[in-house]
Amino acid sequence: MSQTPRRATPKRAASAAPAQPVAAAPDAPGSTGTASWSAPEHGPGAPLTAKQDRERATLAHFGVALGFAAPLAVWLLYRDRGPFTAQEAKEALNFAVPPTLLMVLFFFLSLLPVMGPVFAVLAALTWIAMAVYGLMGGSQVNRGRPYRYPFNLRILR
Repeated sequence: MSQTPRRATPKRAASAAPAQPVAAAPDAPGSTGTASWSAPEHGPGAPLTAKQDRERATLAHFGVALGFAAPLAVWLLYRDRGPFTAQEAKEALNFAVPPTLLMVLFFFLSLLPVMGPVFAVLAALTWIAMAVYGLMGGSQVNRGRPYRYPFNLRILR
């Protein structure tokens, strides 16, 4: 068995990317010191107009049908930008937290083999009540009138 010598294959030249300039630190020798290394500062947004304030408050109440996530988001985003939105989003959030937790409990109890269907119906009825009261609240707030839920735990004051 004779071995044939292998031919050397030519190596391809790697295409080198053009070198990018390296930025110097602001306090480095030869630096102009104009580069900014800090993140931009963010403060609260501009205050809401009366119409925007009413619209955001309406969204908080309509969002009750989705649980407490929507009123919480509206409250966190707009509490410092509009007094009506802050008040109504807090009201909607206070209303939405207990029934949402109750629905989660009913959901897990609905997995039980014997009483499961009863808890599934209770979860559905809880959601329907939340949606109806949220729509009622949203329609009142959209007219510019504050809405108070008939039963509400004051978690946030």
